[in-house]
Amino acid sequence: MRSRDRVLQSLEKVYVDAFTSAERDGDASQMAKLDLDYQRDQLQLEVLLDIRSLLMPADEDSTDKTISLLEKAQSIRKLTKLR
Repeated sequence: MRSRDRVLQSLEKVYVDAFTSAERDGDASQMAKLDLDYQRDQLQLEVLLDIRSLLMPADEDSTDKTISLLEKAQSIRKLTKLR
């Protein structure tokens, strides 16, 4: 499984390449759109990565062991609950 850093670096690389291309073409509106899209996608991806880590089995050394699927679902609910 890809590490959190590797996934986020891949996302950044895609956007940097597209942004550089738009910058080279002098397309300011495309650059602004890419900047907003990148921020949105990064937030969504971080939430998904948080959910992935909640669903992963706990380490043997971890004191916070999730025992059941119900507890995992409750953890995800807490993460996604609007405050």
